[in-house]
Amino acid sequence: MRRRMRWTAGLAAGAVVFAGMAGPTPAGAKDKADKARLFERVATYPVHQNGGGAEETVAEISAVGEDGRTLIYTDAPGGKVGFLDIRDPSRPKSLGTLSFGGHEPTSVAVVGQYALVVINTSASYTETSGRVEVIRIKDRRTVRSIELGGQPDSIAVSGKYAAIAIENERDEDLTPQGGDEGDLPQAPAGFLQILDVEKSDPARWKLKKVPFTQADGSALPSFVKAGLDTPQDPEPEYVTINGRGKVAVTLQENNGIAVVDLASGRVERVFSAGDVTVTGIDTEEDDSISLTGSIVDVPREPDAIAWIDDHHLATANEGDWKGGSRGWTVFDDRGNIVWDAGNTFEYLAVEHGHHNEDRAGNKGSEPEGIAVATYKGRRLAFVGSERSNFVAVYDVSKPSKPSFVQFLPTNAGPEGLLAVPSRNLFIVSSETDDASVGLRAGVQLFRLDKTKAPAAVPGLVSASENGKPIGWGALSGLSSVPGSRDGLYAVWDSAYKPTRIFTIDTGGKPAKITRALTVTKGGAPASYDAEGIAAREEGGFWLASEGAKGPGNLLVRLDASGAVQQEVPLPADIASRMGGQGLEGVATVGTGTGEQVWVALQRPLTGDPADTVRLGRYDVASGAWAWFGYPVEPSASTANWNGLSELTSVGGRLLVVERDKASGTAAAHKKVYSVALPSGAPEGLPVLAKTLERDLLPDLKGFGGWVQEKVEGLGVTGGGRVWIVTDNDAVDDATGETVFYSPGTVKSAFRR
Repeated sequence: MRRRMRWTAGLAAGAVVFAGMAGPTPAGAKDKADKARLFERVATYPVHQNGGGAEETVAEISAVGEDGRTLIYTDAPGGKVGFLDIRDPSRPKSLGTLSFGGHEPTSVAVVGQYALVVINTSASYTETSGRVEVIRIKDRRTVRSIELGGQPDSIAVSGKYAAIAIENERDEDLTPQGGDEGDLPQAPAGFLQILDVEKSDPARWKLKKVPFTQADGSALPSFVKAGLDTPQDPEPEYVTINGRGKVAVTLQENNGIAVVDLASGRVERVFSAGDVTVTGIDTEEDDSISLTGSIVDVPREPDAIAWIDDHHLATANEGDWKGGSRGWTVFDDRGNIVWDAGNTFEYLAVEHGHHNEDRAGNKGSEPEGIAVATYKGRRLAFVGSERSNFVAVYDVSKPSKPSFVQFLPTNAGPEGLLAVPSRNLFIVSSETDDASVGLRAGVQLFRLDKTKAPAAVPGLVSASENGKPIGWGALSGLSSVPGSRDGLYAVWDSAYKPTRIFTIDTGGKPAKITRALTVTKGGAPASYDAEGIAAREEGGFWLASEGAKGPGNLLVRLDASGAVQQEVPLPADIASRMGGQGLEGVATVGTGTGEQVWVALQRPLTGDPADTVRLGRYDVASGAWAWFGYPVEPSASTANWNGLSELTSVGGRLLVVERDKASGTAAAHKKVYSVALPSGAPEGLPVLAKTLERDLLPDLKGFGGWVQEKVEGLGVTGGGRVWIVTDNDAVDDATGETVFYSPGTVKSAFRR
C-alpha cells in the first residue's frame, strides 16, 4: 500500500532465477477453468459521486458490514471514508461520507456493528502518530478513539483480534548519513499493534504493542539472522491473520515477513522474501513491447500478503525502493518458496492488452494487492496489478500449484481487493483519479456467475509465439479478412512502434489475436500513426495514418507482407486546413481499375460549415480526390467535441462511427450511422444524408465497467457479424481495458 503521505499538523528464500517458475498452463487446465463458475462485473461506481467533485476523490481500501450490504472505503486525499449501499450489487447507492478533519484514513476493517478506521495523524515523518476510530456503522458515530503511537498502514481482523501495522514510513526525499536519497534507516522504527476486540463493548478493548526492535532501538536478533535489509528500521506494511491466530506482516522495504502469535504477542518467525531474477520481460520504455529483457537479483519487497491456509502465505511483490519481482509468490510458514509466478503475471498483462509501456523500465505491472477466499468450495487468490489495471484470479486449492482462472479488467490503480464470499461478490476499489483527463476512481463489483458460461470480458486475448504472448494494445481500426468467415484485421496506433497489423480469430470466446505482421518500409520496420485499416480484395492493405499536422496525414498502401508500396498525401488545400485531428478511418470499394478508397476525417476543416466533417474518395487508378460533407452531431462543449473515428464499407453503404471525447459517466455520444455511397464528381461540398444504425452507449454500459471514450474500430466479418473495439490508449491516463464485442450481425445489430 505504498502511498505518498500528505503530512498534516494536528531464512530459506534465497536468490532464484525465474523465467517463469509457474510454467505454462497445463494442458486441459484452461478448459477446466472455463467450465467453472466465473466472475462477471456488474457495476462500477465512481466515488466522486459520493460527495466529491472535480477534486481528487479515491477509494483505496474497503470493507463490508457484517450483513454484506454496506461498503465502507477509505479516501486518503479527502481525509474521509465513504459509505455505499450494495444491497443490489448492480446498483450501488451513495450513503455519504465521514470526514476526519483532514487526516488520512489508511485502512478499514469491520468488527460486528463497528467499522475500525486506522488514521494517520502524523505531523511529519519523524513525529509520527495515528489512531483507530471505532465507528458504529448504522449511524456513523464514533464510539471510541484509540491512539496507536505511530503512523498506521493496514489493519486486519479475525476472531477476537485486530492486527495493525504501524509503518512509520520513510521520507523518500531524505538522505540519511552515509546513504542515498530515500534510504533506510530513518527513525522511528515501525512495530505491530494488537487490539483485543473479543468484548462486545469497544470501551473494553485492549491494545498491546509488539516491538520490532530492541528497547535501545537496535535490531532484533531474529531480524538480523533472517538477513533483512536494514533490520534496525523495520517498516510493517500489510497484515493477514490465519485460523490459528497467527498474523503475518510484510516488511516491504526490509524485504521480509514476520509471523507473530496474536495471543502472546511473540514474534515466532522472521524470514527474508528473497531475491529473484526474471527473464523474458519488457524492461525498456521505448514504445515497443519487447519481451527480451531481464531483472537480476532484485528483492521481492512484498506489499500485500494473505494466508492461503494455515501453513501457506501468498505475497504480491510490488517492490519499493530497490526491487519488485513483477509477480507473486507462495511461501510456506517457515519461509520456503513453494511457487513463484516468474514472468507469467507480467505475461497476463501482455496477453490481455494491458501492458503498461510507461512502466516497463521500472516495476512493470506492479502486483500490489492480494486477497484469498473460498467460493463454492473453491479456494481462490486474487492478485491486483496497480499499474496495468487488472486482477488475476487463481485456484490455489493446491498452494504449490496455483492455476490461472480468470482475468478481471479494473479501473485505474486497483488498490483494495475485497472478497465477500457470503454474497458471491468480489470488490475492487481504485485509487487513481484525475478529472482533467476524465479518469475517475471508483468501486467495481464482480459477482460469481450462476452459470458456467464464458465471461463477457475480456473479449480479446492474444496467442503465444515462441512461448511468449503477442503484445498488443491501442487498437485503432478493424477490417474484414477477405475470404474468411470469422477473421478480422486490426492495427495499433502510434502509442506503440513499429506499426503492426494483427489477425484476429473471432470464432472462439474470447476472440484471439493469432498473428502480428510488422509494417516495413525499404526493408526496415516502419512507424505510422495508423488510425484505420482496410484489407484489399486482391491482397495487401490500406492504412489511414494521422499526422501531427495536416501535411503529415497519409494514405499508405501495403502489400500482403506489410511492405509499403505507396504513400498518398492529402491534397494541399485539405491538409493546410487541418488541426490536430486528421485521418481516422479508411474503407475500400471495388477492385482493380475500379478500386476506390474512402477516408474519414475526424473533425471539421477550418473554413468548412460548422459540424460538417469530410469524407474523402480517392480513385486509385487516376489519383483523383473527391470530397463529401458528413453532418456530425453538434458537440456538447468545446472540450467534449464530437467527431468521426471509423469507416467501413458494407453493401453499398458506409458505416460511420461517431463519438464524443468523454468517458465514464460523462460519455453521451457513441453511435454508428450509415450513408449511401455517392457516385459521380461532386460540386462544392454536398452533405450526405445519414441514418442512425445503432447507439453503442447501452452496449458499453452493459459491461458494467468504466465506459471507454475511444470507440475506434468497426469491422464486419465475412460471415456478416459486426465487431466493435475501443482504443485503450496503451494504459496511459486510461483504465487500459479494451472492449471488443459483437452486437450481432449486420441485419440484427443495425436498423437497416
